[in-house]
Amino acid sequence: MNWSWMMPETVSTYGPAIDQLYYVILVITGVVFFLTEGALIAFLVMYRHKEGRKAAYIHGSTKAEVVWTVVPFLIVMAIALASKSSWDLVKNPANFPADAMRLVVTAKQFEWNVTYPGADGRIGTADDFTVRNQLHIPVNRAVRVNLRAEDVIHSFFLPEFRLKQDAIPGREIPVWFEATRTGEFTLGCAELCGLGHYRMKGTVYVHTEADFQSWAASRAEEQQQ
Repeated sequence: MNWSWMMPETVSTYGPAIDQLYYVILVITGVVFFLTEGALIAFLVMYRHKEGRKAAYIHGSTKAEVVWTVVPFLIVMAIALASKSSWDLVKNPANFPADAMRLVVTAKQFEWNVTYPGADGRIGTADDFTVRNQLHIPVNRAVRVNLRAEDVIHSFFLPEFRLKQDAIPGREIPVWFEATRTGEFTLGCAELCGLGHYRMKGTVYVHTEADFQSWAASRAEEQQQ
């Protein structure tokens, strides 16, 4: 079944694994929803008011209470165990690719500032350069982003890459992703961060390696002028 209409096409290496988890959870919660609503409607019909029938106190069923407590617990634990490997890959810095390109993204009301390494290829040196609301990356190369926030909590959201992470003042939080095709994609803030939240957005530009190197070289040269 093609459910691609529900979310934008994924363009990251771990995107399909995240989508699979999403659809599994969607099916489980969907089944629970319809069973619950069906039971509610059935009880409304079965126990509706009837002339001559008196209400009676029912203590309940210990067996039923155990079942509806244990079954959801087992389902949630199964989902947690099944998703652990994917979340470890996405969220645990120990599993980030060692050769990932490093960038710094600083959020503030209401923009994203992306800092790139200069000619020396190292972030945090004098030749770094920063662009506003533009995240340029090469395709098929892992990118590690250190997230910072200057003022309030923001949320770094790349929907096509299946990546969302809060940027918190006073902390530096690493995230990573790897694009699987070139193009232009959404960079948004998924946290209500103030009156201008609606306009806090940018664009992810995924280039070929050659085009990215050409762009980075030209921006680094502009920085030195």
